[in-house]
Formats: sequence, structure tokens, C-alpha cells
Amino acid sequence: MKYNFLGNTGLEVSELCMGTMTFGGRGMWTAIGTLPQEQVNALMKQAVEGGINFIDTANVYSEGLSEQMTGQAIRDLGLKRDDLVIATKVRGKMGEGPNNSGLTKKHILQQADESLKRLNMDYIDLYQIHGFDSATPFEETLDALELLVKSGKVRYIGCSNLAAWHLMKALGISAQNHWSKFVSLQAYYTIASRDLEREIVPLLLDQKIGLMVWSPLAGGLLSGKYNRNTESEEGGRRLNFDFPPVNKNKAFNIIEVMQKMAEAKQVTVAQIALAWLLHQPAVTSVIIGANKPHQLDDNLNSVNVQFTDDELVQLDEVSKLAPEYPGWMIERQGADRKQ
Repeated sequence: MKYNFLGNTGLEVSELCMGTMTFGGRGMWTAIGTLPQEQVNALMKQAVEGGINFIDTANVYSEGLSEQMTGQAIRDLGLKRDDLVIATKVRGKMGEGPNNSGLTKKHILQQADESLKRLNMDYIDLYQIHGFDSATPFEETLDALELLVKSGKVRYIGCSNLAAWHLMKALGISAQNHWSKFVSLQAYYTIASRDLEREIVPLLLDQKIGLMVWSPLAGGLLSGKYNRNTESEEGGRRLNFDFPPVNKNKAFNIIEVMQKMAEAKQVTVAQIALAWLLHQPAVTSVIIGANKPHQLDDNLNSVNVQFTDDELVQLDEVSKLAPEYPGWMIERQGADRKQ
């Protein structure tokens, strides 16, 4: 396991991050996982023993139960809190009232306290906004996050699921007001869905923002269980929850290349997909989740997969994005300056 600096900070996080979306199971989250505390503890122990120090959860996962079980597992296992980097999120609906969602100062400050209670912790290492709130000015949101940092309840702030202009605007507001800046973005990125590379990846590299990848196996589509002839597995996650959206025809082309590569290396297709992400320069940490120990073990072993230059070219060719304006024009006009 390697450790990377989180964005432009000195905080070191494992290149794989333990995701907790499978913990508990309430409401819509039952389609992802319904793990009881005993199994949560076992997976957390396995993850930490595998070198993971980075744990990601959210207040909305299983309606707060995921945070609660995450904190309980840390206590049950006798893990040292300060050895772990705990990340959680705020944005989603956490009650029936009109002010129980969004990124208002009221909701953020309230939910930070609620998350700390559920986790049974004194502070959150990385507090992330879970998406964009069109009804709340960024100034209000960032002011609230700055208050949490100054209070000591939060160490760093991050964001998730933002457009490039959202993120750049937020960074500008923080700089103007001398507030804490977002140090990371949590976003969807897989070898089968490389849209992030059009605008966001260049921004992250330019501004030295860390990237945490969610759903690196495209909701299980790249797990190795699916191919062109088997588009759904009985009981599989994609059958019950066909998300995130993927161009499946292109994905199956990619899977065919990865299958041959996996066979030659005697690894799994999932390990190839995860390892490809770990070879991308913008990626800080890849979030992995599991319902069973063998799934987590398979994901943990992806850190050992290496590629030749030719193999990386093969994977890039079969998965690359179609040229899109203004990208192709910028590349064409900029060729002379690269020389």
C-alpha cells in the first residue's frame, strides 16, 4: 500500500480508501448493502490490516447508520483514532423539514454535530460537501465550513460531484476571503467513463486538488462478472441498482481487453480496472467497498498490479474519450508551445 498527500497538504492517505456504503442498509441503501455490525467490524479489520488508513462515509448513507457503524467498528477493534483519516459528507436530506437538506450554514453546522455524535468522535478529518446546492450561495457554504475548521471540529474540507466551474468558483471565493480551501474532490471516474478528463482533471492538476474516486468499478460492471453475453448477474448490484450510467457497448469493448490482460497476469478484471486508476496522475485515492471479505481482498491486491507502457497504451486506446471542442482545438493550437 502506498500513501499519497491529499491535495496540496501534508496529510498522507492510503491509495485505497475504505468506502462504507454497504454498512447497515436503510431506505434506498439496501440495494447497495445491508451489512450488520459484526461483518462491518471484520471488513474494517481486513482493510486496516491491508494498509488502509483512509475511511469514507456520509451522513446520508443508510440514513446515518453507516456513520454510526463506522465509529462503532473503530471502537470495537480498538483502533487508534488518530492513526485514521475519517471523511464524511453533508448535503443530502436528513429529515422532513424544509431546512433539513442543502448546504446552508444552518444545515452544515447542525449536520457536522450530528455526524460527530454518530461517529462518536471529537473531530472529522475531511468534511466534504456531497454535491452542488443551487439555492445556497457558495459564500454561505464556505463560511460555514470555515467556522467548523476554526472550531477544531473539522481539519480539512473537500467537495464531491461538482462541475469544474463550481470548484474553481469556490476556490476563488475561499482565496478572496482567506478561508480554508477545498483540498480534494470526490468524483466518479473509471476506465469505462473518463468524462472527468475533459475539464476537471486538468483543473485538479493545475490547482493541486486531490482526487478521491467513487464507484471505480462502475457499479460492479467492471467486476469481471459481466460481459457482452452476460449483461446482468442474478442478485448482482447492477440488476437491482443500474447506476452509474455507462455506455455499456464501449464498456464491454474495454472489458474484453482487460480480460485478456488479467488472464496473462493471473489477476482479476477488477484488479486491472482499479490498477489503471492507480496509474492515473490525478488520482490520490480510490474508494473501494465490499459486501464480502473475498471482494475486499481482491480489491486490496490491485495495488500490486503493474503495467508495461504498451499495456497502458492498449487500455488508453480502447477507453479514450472521443475528441470534443474546445479540447481538440486547444490541443491543436498548443502543439507549438509543447515543443
